[in-house]
Formats: sequence, structure tokens, C-alpha cells
Amino acid sequence: MNGRSATSWMAPTGCGPVVLVTAVGAASGARATAAALACAASEPDRAALLIDLDEGRPLRPTLIATAGARALEERLRAHLSDARTASRGQICQLSLSDPEGIEQAAAAVPLVRESVAVVHLPPSLVRTVLEEARIPVTAVLLRADLTKARALTALAVRDLLTQDLRVAVLKRPLGWLTAHASLLGVLPPNVRVLPIRHCDRLLVLDDNKFRQCYDEKGEADDDRQATARQESQGLPQARGRQEGWV
Repeated sequence: MNGRSATSWMAPTGCGPVVLVTAVGAASGARATAAALACAASEPDRAALLIDLDEGRPLRPTLIATAGARALEERLRAHLSDARTASRGQICQLSLSDPEGIEQAAAAVPLVRESVAVVHLPPSLVRTVLEEARIPVTAVLLRADLTKARALTALAVRDLLTQDLRVAVLKRPLGWLTAHASLLGVLPPNVRVLPIRHCDRLLVLDDNKFRQCYDEKGEADDDRQATARQESQGLPQARGRQEGWV
């Protein structure tokens, strides 16, 4: 799990973080980013739940899944019999769509218990989900291309921070192979896909030092590391469906 125990990312009360992941403007790769965050927050006996509210197609369970992912799938099926759930590698995924998607998401979040719930959603649903008291959102991860939408990203970040949420901005999409592995829930535990400072900001709930969502020095370091990693692995940039911030 990227060299860090999930227990350090657990809320003191035993209720895990709930993180929204969405795109700003035409930025691509939000779904794979959400899957990568869920992988980072998973352990073999405690899987994170990836909830997809972006009308994703139903997913099939993979041949290989951890005991934690299978246990979470069984728990979800027992309480949400008609839900489209699938244990995939390290994580469990729940595919939802309107008009009942948010209702089902609200019912699913308490079933995650002490683990992490990552919710991928289109920008048009962000405000609706934030206003849903049964989905206690703790943080938001934005996939944004700052060269094209810096002002729009700044406005979104400012609005989220005023709601006392932790915010992180990922400037680059995952490489194609990395994105595919994330969606399958099979990221190697020793591979750091997302910046560790992003994971800390989004998943650590007992610390108040992560207020700034991105900084120039940190982003520059991330850019150099990402470039070197993709060059060494020969990974092309991911190309996802374009989404807009509404």
C-alpha cells in the first residue's frame, strides 16, 4: 500500500475518510485517479470502496481479489441486493447511476466501516453530494490541467476550502498502463502512483497541517518524478473522456 499502513489513515472514531474525486474543465483521468486512491488506501484484509456515480458500465469481479475486497462485496450485496458491486484486486467497486445513485451511495458508505470510501462523480453532482448529510465527505481530489484551467481550479478549491474540506489537485493524468491497473485494483504495493503528500492530505483525519492543496515546489517535484517514472516504464499519457466543471 505505497509503504504506509491503512490504520494510519483511519479516523479516531473508527469511521474512515470519504473522498470525492472529480475533474475540472476538460481534464481527463478522474476515474482512474479515484481507483488509484482507493488502491492506496487498501490493505489485504481491509479494502477501500470505489463508488462510481458517473454512469459507468457494470463491472465484473476479477479472478484475483483480496480477502478484504471479497468481504466488502459480500457485505454490500447483503444490504444492497440490487447494487452492481464487484471485488477487483485490492478494492471493491460499486457502479451507480441516476436517479437512485446518490441514495444507494448514502446507504453504502456506512457499510465501509473503518476503511475508506472514494466517490468518483461528474462535476455536476459535486454540490448535491456535498449537501447529502448521509455522505460525510472529508476531502476532495480534483483532476485539473492548471495550464488550461488554473483560474477555474482556484475558484473550485476556494469554494471547497470554505466548507472545511481537505483539497488536493492532481495536475497530470496517470499513464495508460497505470490507469488500467488502477481500475483493475491491481497496483503493485511498492509502486507509488499518487504523491504521498496527496494521500496524506486526503486520508489522514487527525492532522490539521494539510491546508494548502498544491504548491509550486511540490508540483515541480511531482512533475519531475512523474516524467522520470513514465519514461522508465514507457507509459503513454492516459486519455480519458472529457468532463466539465459545472
